[in-house]
Amino acid sequence: MTDTVSRDNAYHGGKYVNLMVDPERSALLKKISTDLASITLDDRQLCDFELLTTGAFSPLTGFMNRSNYESVLDRNKLQDGTLWPVPICLDVSETAARPLEAGQSVVVRDPEGFLLAIMHVEDIWKPDKEKEATLLYGTTDKSHPGVANLFRNTGEYYLGGTLEVLNLPLHFDFKQQRMTPPEVRGLFKKLGWNRIVGFQTVNTIHRPEFEMAIRAMHKSHANLLLLPGVDMTGPGDFDYYTRVRCYRHVVGYFPPESAVMSLLPISMRMAGPRDALLQCIIGKNYGCTHFIIGHQHADPGRLNGAAPFYDSSATHAFVQKFAEELDIGVVPFDELVYLPFEDEFCPKDEVPAGTETISLSSLDIRERIRTGREIPRWATFPEVVGELKKAYPPPSRQGFTVFFTGLSGSGKSTIARVLYAKMLEIGKRPVTLLDGDIVRQNLSNELSFSKEHRDINVRRIGFVASEITKNRGVAICAPIAPYAATRAEIRSNIDALGGFIEVHVATPLEVCEKRDRKGMYAKARAGLIKGYTGIDDPYEIPEAPEVRVDTTGKSPDEAAQEILIYLGQKRYI
Repeated sequence: MTDTVSRDNAYHGGKYVNLMVDPERSALLKKISTDLASITLDDRQLCDFELLTTGAFSPLTGFMNRSNYESVLDRNKLQDGTLWPVPICLDVSETAARPLEAGQSVVVRDPEGFLLAIMHVEDIWKPDKEKEATLLYGTTDKSHPGVANLFRNTGEYYLGGTLEVLNLPLHFDFKQQRMTPPEVRGLFKKLGWNRIVGFQTVNTIHRPEFEMAIRAMHKSHANLLLLPGVDMTGPGDFDYYTRVRCYRHVVGYFPPESAVMSLLPISMRMAGPRDALLQCIIGKNYGCTHFIIGHQHADPGRLNGAAPFYDSSATHAFVQKFAEELDIGVVPFDELVYLPFEDEFCPKDEVPAGTETISLSSLDIRERIRTGREIPRWATFPEVVGELKKAYPPPSRQGFTVFFTGLSGSGKSTIARVLYAKMLEIGKRPVTLLDGDIVRQNLSNELSFSKEHRDINVRRIGFVASEITKNRGVAICAPIAPYAATRAEIRSNIDALGGFIEVHVATPLEVCEKRDRKGMYAKARAGLIKGYTGIDDPYEIPEAPEVRVDTTGKSPDEAAQEILIYLGQKRYI
């Protein structure tokens, strides 16, 4: 452990930055805002905006300009030499960027149009996303959710500039747990705390994480600040409402008046070493003198035994390298494993040779909850298990979506209708059939058949399916859905709410053409129709669907039976 305690507990960069303007300035900005162009922030950007406004990102005074962005990527420092590992930029589409120029001001709004701030634009540029992915994440592998978000969801252009903030984003939940850095520091002062170890997590805290926090408090002779990340986290994470209820239970297990919790509205990059260092900076701004860097810290994690994206020892070494410059004590931890005969937890690297150990990661526990398997008593707290089971029932009581994808004529709609009838026959849940053509007639009749509009239609189907799944019904969807990125986006949205079963109806193109009653393939071959999937617009074959079925020489009943067998194996029916 690097036991460095800040002499004056100063904010990072030596000053606290509060971007809220005074009432007089606010009134003036409101008057001029009606004449300015507007930019609408999405949920991810709102998180960065709030941390900028409250000073959790001190000393930043707004979204980074180009010189700071490039300096951070290249050398982990702002242009003035201040340590900073992760770019904090405002991305926009080409359409939004086109009318803007450096030197003008724009209004910043939330998705509902609520006025948040005025941004004074300094720079507009098109980033090199390959370079950003390589330097920030250490990979361009799109199976990394941060990389996938960068390439699929991040706008083509970045805006940099200072902010004058009139209003913070609106929150209607857990208001007592949402504190700014000065408020948290004021609480420390009231409690007489001088040494505080920070613990930032987006995972539910189970026994290993609790034991790690207790050990960190002992090592650093400090009280604990728990900073749970809420709002934007990783794919498949438990929703933050459930996690916060779990955190409240866990805080009660710490010694009396030794732990404080403040929710952190953070958009996780999951960038391993750089993200871990950014969390240390945030912790310092909240008044922490020490910070916990755990096993696979800020790693998106992988299931089924696949190697993590980042080596834990390399992450620890990276953060330790900058600890003295940051003036914070780093408390690193290896994986904690359970010793069943001793009934205690121990760091893996301290376990005596030959000693039996058991390990369940947060990902393992999450998977057990979602699949309805039992959680061992030693792994977590009974109140936590109760909250998780209440929010995430076993598959037999979950909602789920069966999402068919395949070429026109592959047999998707027919199999979907058979499956729909079978699910109604079973009768355990409400069932909705969302066929691509039916949805287009009733929900998307204003759309054309352009590539953009076809994608919008599929996203609408995905949205309706997510609402059905959330309310524990069954959605059966049968669009063509040719694009992998759109399917991945829909999967990510639904995975957080229930089951998602992708069915690739892999009937070959030549078979589909023979079945073409409407003659659409023939028209596309003749050039009478442009952008037809499978002819002059690509169909991106799913890499790992839950079920893959070829209907060549197979009846719809036989194909549907394969899906029902899968649903039975996974205990959905």
